[in-house]
Amino acid sequence: MKTILLILTLFLPFAAQATDVEQIIEKANLASYYAGNDGRADVRMTIYDAKGGTRERQFTVLRLNSRNANQKFYVYFREPADVRKMAYLVWKKVGGDDDRWLWLPALNLKKRIAPGDKRTSFVGSDFLYEDISGRGPDEDNHQLVSENNDSWMIKNSPKDPDSVEFSYYMVWIDKQTYLPLKAEYYDKSDKLYRRVSAVKIETIDGYPTVLEAVAEDLNSGSKTVNSFSRVKYDIGLKKRIFTERFLRRPPREVRQ
Repeated sequence: MKTILLILTLFLPFAAQATDVEQIIEKANLASYYAGNDGRADVRMTIYDAKGGTRERQFTVLRLNSRNANQKFYVYFREPADVRKMAYLVWKKVGGDDDRWLWLPALNLKKRIAPGDKRTSFVGSDFLYEDISGRGPDEDNHQLVSENNDSWMIKNSPKDPDSVEFSYYMVWIDKQTYLPLKAEYYDKSDKLYRRVSAVKIETIDGYPTVLEAVAEDLNSGSKTVNSFSRVKYDIGLKKRIFTERFLRRPPREVRQ
């Protein structure tokens, strides 16, 4: 299951190819975040700074699809000690602001994440909170710029420019799987400053799945690599898992 990425991304194949840019974007969103009825994955996150230093995070992601394209996500951190037992919960609401909570065990604190914070760093990495559950397709205007035999190149411009730090981003979408292969973000000065890429892909349970994703901050020189393992789909996750009660203690499903 994926970012994200992107960050954390899951992909679904489609038999027929879309030709309208809105159809392409909609199918790419479904491919990225809606494979199966639910899913889980273990993630090893490696953060590289500009000087070559590294930090690691290990966590498990659970995802459950709901009605009307709404979703719920649960993230439980295992390592290292400074983030161990930390948990992140998202109730994704299509067409509205998501509900997001972060449990900080060291402070015995449950923190509500404001909607405006969704484009800030996720646990000190180069991935963003928004990368976990995805950006709504209706938040941007989409323009098909070019295509070749393998992919479409689409320009995405925010409908509310003041709500985000970028002026637009370009995304390359695979024609066979509708999997987003790469996204490049440009700032208000039209300078490329951020890149997110899918660098390793395999088919799991019939779903093309990103097993390694990379987010790069081109200004600072840092990058973060997410490696996914033990990916499973349609495992019968229950709604009760995705509630505030499990912020303080993990459900048994993260240990399966």
